[in-house]
Amino acid sequence: MGEMFGRWLAAVQAYASADDPQSDIAAKVALVIVSNQPFYPLYLHAIAGTAAWPAWLTLLTTPMFASVPVLARRNPFAGRALMVVAGTAHTVFCVKLFGAPSGVELFLIPCALLGALLFGPAERLASLPLLGLPFLSYLLIDSRLGAPLMQVAETDYASLVAINATSVGALTALIGILAASRLSTQ
Repeated sequence: MGEMFGRWLAAVQAYASADDPQSDIAAKVALVIVSNQPFYPLYLHAIAGTAAWPAWLTLLTTPMFASVPVLARRNPFAGRALMVVAGTAHTVFCVKLFGAPSGVELFLIPCALLGALLFGPAERLASLPLLGLPFLSYLLIDSRLGAPLMQVAETDYASLVAINATSVGALTALIGILAASRLSTQ
């Protein structure tokens, strides 16, 4: 059993690896998101009950995140760009599903961090639209998305904000740890 788990873990680590440091960060963050996505609907169901059914729709974005490592190995810039675009698109989708009062817009913070961190000085001009995407999304989404699909009691929103803020904090910390680790090996 231990040997089989070791082989599985080695395969996942190989899949989540890329040659350049920024692509490696993007690949690892993407797979952490993929591994956590199935649990998010369960958390929301624990908070909001059956009203949280739209949370299952978040799994529709899993293939975008799962393809980041493959694309990052074939075309590093495109793979890193996909990470920022997928994160931002997923966040906008979640705002439509859960509404701004859920605090899900906070996920635009790690998207902006990735937009700044994943691209080197030589790529800065080409990556500026990716850096601006989370900010532009934040400015435009509230007024254009309409009512959220998930309707919960006002008292549930504090719990939704807490889980989303905690998740954003953990994701941002992970990005920082990965960046510090990869930069120290250069």
